[in-house]
Amino acid sequence: MAAFGPFEAAPHLAIAVSGGSDSMALAALAAHWVDANGGWITALTVDHGLRPDSKAEAQCVGDWMRARGIAHDVLEWTGEKPTSDIQGAAREARYRLLDDWCRDRGVLHLLIGHTRDDQAETLLMRLQRGSGPDGLAGMSSRRELRHCRLLRPLLGVSRASLRDVLLDVGQPWLDDPSNRNLRFDRVRVREEMRRDWDAEALAESARRYGLARVVLERNTDRFLAESSRFHASGFCRIDRQCFADAPEDLALRALARVLAAVGGLAHRPPRVGVERLRSQILQGDGRSRTLGNCLVEARSSDVRLFRERRNLPASVPFRPGHALHWDRRFMISFGDRPEVSGRSLHLRAMTQDDWRDAVAERPDLRGGREGRGALPRAALWGVPAIGDDSGVLAVPHLNYTRGRGKFSGSLAEVRFQPLRPASIAGFCIA
Repeated sequence: MAAFGPFEAAPHLAIAVSGGSDSMALAALAAHWVDANGGWITALTVDHGLRPDSKAEAQCVGDWMRARGIAHDVLEWTGEKPTSDIQGAAREARYRLLDDWCRDRGVLHLLIGHTRDDQAETLLMRLQRGSGPDGLAGMSSRRELRHCRLLRPLLGVSRASLRDVLLDVGQPWLDDPSNRNLRFDRVRVREEMRRDWDAEALAESARRYGLARVVLERNTDRFLAESSRFHASGFCRIDRQCFADAPEDLALRALARVLAAVGGLAHRPPRVGVERLRSQILQGDGRSRTLGNCLVEARSSDVRLFRERRNLPASVPFRPGHALHWDRRFMISFGDRPEVSGRSLHLRAMTQDDWRDAVAERPDLRGGREGRGALPRAALWGVPAIGDDSGVLAVPHLNYTRGRGKFSGSLAEVRFQPLRPASIAGFCIA
């Protein structure tokens, strides 16, 4: 834990505990650590509802935790379940539930029980999929979620060692039957690794790739800080000369990060597409291109990336006082305004009709040079607008509200907060 510090005074840690040996050992070890540091922990079990026994298993984990004086909560994944990529969807739901719990309780750190064996399996899976150096670095020991920091303090510890810990303290654990289901990629890789691979050697290879990744990510952060500028409306400018002069791998990494942020992507675009886009930018033919939900314009002085006009969210109703993450790019909090109470309000991407109505009332929106408050035209279609039965009511990024005398101030607070920011806490080796 020292590698992840410093921690706040009397730290409150959340621990993801499925009931398996890895997470049960993590809970026992973390309880010992917080006792020595004046803090406390809460164990969190996600009930995915995918097996008949899942509820009883979550209750069993709760009994074990309470017997050790550890608070315990069960988080349920409700709603329809997918019929394909079940493990991927369950993983995404699990992290979302855990992250939201930490947000609601003000918990800064979430501990996950991934081990050296998991790291080795991850490397082997990515090798089989043809991953590049970043993928072969495996899992980072530290990762930023939206509301908390995820820590993996056991990545250097074998599963066998953790089971020894549990045997020493007389703590049983659960065996998830899905861990024996050969339908899942990780289970097949686990069986292959037991027969043919050395988990310790694979984990060491991942560590070495990780050392290289740390350096590359820091260089990319530096390049972005020196060459790019993000606008509050969600578009980005990259200095063209800096982009042309940068080493190819560095430029590709930076471009992929910006595409993901501007396009509201969960993952960066495939490398081959980014390579093709870079070549087209350097050709200098002045043509616009699209990739990863982005419109890319290469100009003489800069490269501009805007949210593309297609695949934008459909109109959604909202009520004052509520908040949502729109298009995976903007966090929008709606003020509880008395002058709009009872109105039927909805949020949508700005349209040409909205623009026409806004400039008819506010001609000054059309004028002005970029840099003095005016947005590039290509940026307009990716920003959110608030509408009612009479048309566009407000566009926060234009500081426009219809009938400003009547609706003074802003109806909503809008922050550019992409699902995958261009620069966050980078890859980490504890």
